[in-house]
Amino acid sequence: MQEIEICHKSVTMNINKRWLYLITGTVTLLFMGLIYAWSIFRAPIAELFTGWSISQLSLTFTISMVFFCIGGFISGLMSKSLSLRVRMLIAGAVLFIGFFAISTMDTGAPGRSLMILYIFYGVFASTGVGIAYNGMLSAVNSWFPDKVGLASGTLLMGFGIGGLALGSIVEPMMGALGVLTVFRVLAIANAVVCLLAAVIVKMPGDADKLALAKLAGKDGQIKTDAADSSVKNYTTVEMLKTSRFWYYITWAILVDAAGLLVINSAADISVAFGGTAVLGMIVSLFNGGGRIYGGFNFDRYGRRTAALINNAFVLASGIFLVLGAKTNVYVFILLGLVCIGMAFGGAPTITSAYINKEFGPANYPTNFSIANFSLVPAATLGPMISSALMESAGGRYDTSFYTMIGFALLGYVFLWLLDRRRGNR
Repeated sequence: MQEIEICHKSVTMNINKRWLYLITGTVTLLFMGLIYAWSIFRAPIAELFTGWSISQLSLTFTISMVFFCIGGFISGLMSKSLSLRVRMLIAGAVLFIGFFAISTMDTGAPGRSLMILYIFYGVFASTGVGIAYNGMLSAVNSWFPDKVGLASGTLLMGFGIGGLALGSIVEPMMGALGVLTVFRVLAIANAVVCLLAAVIVKMPGDADKLALAKLAGKDGQIKTDAADSSVKNYTTVEMLKTSRFWYYITWAILVDAAGLLVINSAADISVAFGGTAVLGMIVSLFNGGGRIYGGFNFDRYGRRTAALINNAFVLASGIFLVLGAKTNVYVFILLGLVCIGMAFGGAPTITSAYINKEFGPANYPTNFSIANFSLVPAATLGPMISSALMESAGGRYDTSFYTMIGFALLGYVFLWLLDRRRGNR
């Protein structure tokens, strides 16, 4: 009897620690989110290597997004055989190698230095971020079966505002120390953060899972995805064979691509219509808020309503931006940037929660890493379409704004198709 009581207290203590794990995971992803802030590093690097073209520098971000997704996939595969601690240590080591190697770039050897940038920022650092990102999301979410939207939203908020929060610290550091020295500082900082996360955050044990399942159930009944016969734990291959996965992912690509039509140029858009570059950064702020709001909607209303609201933000953004362009009233531009920030932030949170709930938690690390590849076509389509439209419109943004409305309407079509396949889940 005493042993049972001790075991019960131990499980309760572990469950109470889940909030510590959520805080640790959020801080970790805050640091990992700095990889998204390539624009912070691009200008100082361009000043050092004046011979590099804009397209050569922009390719760094494209490579980075691809290997971020690959890193997440690798982490998902490793979760079958390696502990979270080992994966986080690997992420820290890869990040350290990546950032430290960038600091060795030499202005006297621009060709070699460009390859260093592509390989160690685009491949190494981004792969390390992907490994840590997947590891933290899968670990911390496993402690919140009752609040998967809240947990995903909080973690992804940290990731989303990483560039904005840490960027404000990194920029003055680059001015004082130089961009290459700052990469050495970041190498150490990211390695330490991954090490601390590896020590603090743990996966739930069997007894913890039973207690968490009861916490997630109703009226004290244990209702886990694994135990509930109405929910199946899909393997990655099985998930990829379902039409509802592809309907959902197509919707996610449309939302992300619509966001990237303006997000990459948010500061320029703000200035073009009478605002300031700082106000253009409001997208980053609401990107973080959208992740929390999307998670709240998922927990309270389910995937269907959460996705419809998120899609409505895309549509509203396009309408506000068109109104701003036609009337030259800046408040419409500002509202449009707020709405697209909310939509772009909400999409990954809803994706994380949906993959967990719809396809089961057993293979979530790998399944979510596959879903995360939606960033690749979105990161390709959004900027490419935006550049082409601006060139054809003589530098005007109107056609990009109209395209956002088109993407939003198309998004509703795919949500309708998804609902026909799976009801309101």
